[in-house]
Amino acid sequence: MIELDDALRQLPLVAILRGLRPEQALAIGEVLVEAGFSIIEVPLNSPDPLASIGLLARQFGEQALIGAGTVTGAGEVSAVAAVGGRLIVMPHFDPEVVAATRAAGVYCMPGVTTPGEAFTALRAGVDTLKLFPAEMLTPPVVKAMRSVLPPEARLFPVGGITPETMAPYWAVGVAGFGLGSALFRKGSSAEAVRTRAQAFVKAFRALRG
Repeated sequence: MIELDDALRQLPLVAILRGLRPEQALAIGEVLVEAGFSIIEVPLNSPDPLASIGLLARQFGEQALIGAGTVTGAGEVSAVAAVGGRLIVMPHFDPEVVAATRAAGVYCMPGVTTPGEAFTALRAGVDTLKLFPAEMLTPPVVKAMRSVLPPEARLFPVGGITPETMAPYWAVGVAGFGLGSALFRKGSSAEAVRTRAQAFVKAFRALRG
């Protein structure tokens, strides 16, 4: 199974599949993996998310890190892990959820908006931080946060990210991006997702060089 560090080295773009239905999961997962994605998140406010996570984990778990987003309670962590999910993405920081991820042996990416939240999450042992919502956290704001956070802290803006908006964030030191409706939205076809995924990968690889 792929580990988080390897997935991030391969392509530090998190595909957020909010609204994914289980009957779509394998087709969408296939086009994402073919495009180079190695991290796929199904938010828990999607239809039957555990079914989709299980399908994706069984089919693509060797190639991609599959997990859940919009995780808000510690009790959800074990349910995600039970179906093969290995990444927990949160809209906020909650020490109980972080502790549950450690107990389950899965990765955790909590959401933070302020330096205070970021330092609290780092003290809890989490080194990968979701900057959410990125619409509020402009590149100058992220640059200021980056200047005071430890260099090993990995920052992932999430919210409103498009192929065209990545460059200013990359220039101020983020480690990757979470991609939502610009990549996948409820009802998206596999072919539409393929086209969008390829555009994101092309734009990111041009940034990384």
